[in-house]
Amino acid sequence: MEPTKVLPIIAIASLVTVEFGGHALLRFITTDRDKLGELRERFFRAGHAHAGVLLVLALVYLLYLPRAGFSDGLEWLTGGVLLAGVLAQSGGFFLHLAVGEQGARSSGTMVTRAGGLLLAAALIALAVGLAGGA
Repeated sequence: MEPTKVLPIIAIASLVTVEFGGHALLRFITTDRDKLGELRERFFRAGHAHAGVLLVLALVYLLYLPRAGFSDGLEWLTGGVLLAGVLAQSGGFFLHLAVGEQGARSSGTMVTRAGGLLLAAALIALAVGLAGGA
């Protein structure tokens, strides 16, 4: 199968997890308010918001990917790097929620930063491809 057919399916299916996360967040802030605490609620919100926005970005990215003139292998690579970046950036917030402490770095903040770098690399690759540099 072509990467531009498979990767959007993964992104769309992943949006279901964001919907579930929205339901869980709503439950926490309405009926189980004291269960998370302020710090964890903030990181839950950040992870949830980043996941949703970045998956929509991924869907737009994957619409433009065929226009970049990349080989199938390069489309798999750049699309995979993008989706890994989405998972890492948003997932890092949830990891910090689980292991982090107020005002301190954690493995979660490192994963979030790594996700940002992966996203930047994928976006720059697409921009170069669209500009005709591929």
